[in-house]
Amino acid sequence: MLRFPRLLLGLLVALAPGLAVAHNVPYSFLDLRIGTDGLSGTVLVQAADLATAIGTPSPDRLIEAAYVQSHLPEIHDALAKRLHVSADDRPLTPFWQGAFEIAKFEKTVKLHFTSAWSWTPEKLGVAGPLFPENKLHRTFVSVYEGAQMKRQDVLVEGHTQIEHKIGTGQAASKVMGTFIGQGIYHIFIGPDHILFIIGLMLMGGGLWQLLKIVTAFTVAHSITLALATLHILNPPSRLIEPIIALSIVVVGLFNLIGSKEKHDLRVVFAFVFGLVHGFGFASVLSEFGLPRASLGIALFSFNAGVEIGQMCIVLATVPLLSLLRNRSPRAGGVVTIACSWVVVAAGSFWFVQRAFLER
Repeated sequence: MLRFPRLLLGLLVALAPGLAVAHNVPYSFLDLRIGTDGLSGTVLVQAADLATAIGTPSPDRLIEAAYVQSHLPEIHDALAKRLHVSADDRPLTPFWQGAFEIAKFEKTVKLHFTSAWSWTPEKLGVAGPLFPENKLHRTFVSVYEGAQMKRQDVLVEGHTQIEHKIGTGQAASKVMGTFIGQGIYHIFIGPDHILFIIGLMLMGGGLWQLLKIVTAFTVAHSITLALATLHILNPPSRLIEPIIALSIVVVGLFNLIGSKEKHDLRVVFAFVFGLVHGFGFASVLSEFGLPRASLGIALFSFNAGVEIGQMCIVLATVPLLSLLRNRSPRAGGVVTIACSWVVVAAGSFWFVQRAFLER
C-alpha cells in the first residue's frame, strides 16, 4: 500500500533538482534575414553556454556590458565556429558587428552579424544546434525575407539540418507541427507550471469539479497568451515570474487548509493565476517569434501543445490519487499533505529567487 504514496511523492521530489531555475533547459535563437546582397542575422545565446564556449569560469560575467565588450573578439570567434549557414551549399562567413544586447534577468546575450553574396541564391541551409555538445540544447531558427517571416524550425539532436527554398513559404502543417511540439516541450521543461497543475489536482474531487478547474486554467492562460502574443498587453518577465512562483505557494497552502474551507477555491485560483501563467507561456513565443502569415495557426498550435502537455500531467496524476484514496483514505491524506508542503517549498524558493536574487 505504501508504494502509491511513495510513487506520487517521488514525482514531486524528482522535480526538486529543478528548483534552482524553473526553465533550466539550454537554448539559443538564430534569426536570419535574407536581403538582395546578403544575409543579416542575430544570435541570442545564454550566458552559461557562452561562458563554456570561451572558457570563462563565471557565466555571470557575461551579463556585464564591460566584460562582454572587452571579450567580443573571443565571443565572435567562438560563435563563428558554431554558426553553420550556407547559400546554395556554399558556406557563408559571418562578419560580426560591434553592437550587442544583454538581458540580465534572462541571462542572455544577443549579437549581430552580416554575410554577403555576389549571386542570387535559391536556397539557404542551416546546421546546428549551436551547442551540440549538450544533447538538450535547442536552437530556434527564424528565417525572414524582407519583413516577412517565412520559416521557423528547431535544431536539436536528431534534427540538425534545415533547408529553406528562398521565395517560398512554410506549409501550414509544418507550422502546426513545430508549434504543437514547442507547446508540449514548454510544459515539460517548466517544473513551475507542472507543480501548479499538480497542486490544483492534489485535493481530488469529482470529475465535474476537476473538469471545471482544468477548463478555468485553460481559458485563462489562452486569453493572456493571445493578448501578449498580439502585443496588446505584455507585462515584463521580472513581474510575471515571481507571481507564477507565488501562485504555486498559494495553491499549496490552500491544500493544507482546504479541509477547513467551506468552498473549493481551486477554480478561482486556476482562472486568476492561469492569466499570469499565460504571460509566462507567451514569453517563449516572444523570443521564438511568430510568422505573420501563419499567426493564427502558430498561436493555436502552441496553445494546443500546452493543453496536450497539461492533460498528460492531469491523466498521470488524478487516477493515481484516486486509486490511492480508494485503497487507503488515510494514506491519501498523508500524501496530499506531504506533496502540498513540497509544492509550497518549491514555490517559495522560486519566489525568493525571482523577486530578490535575479537582477
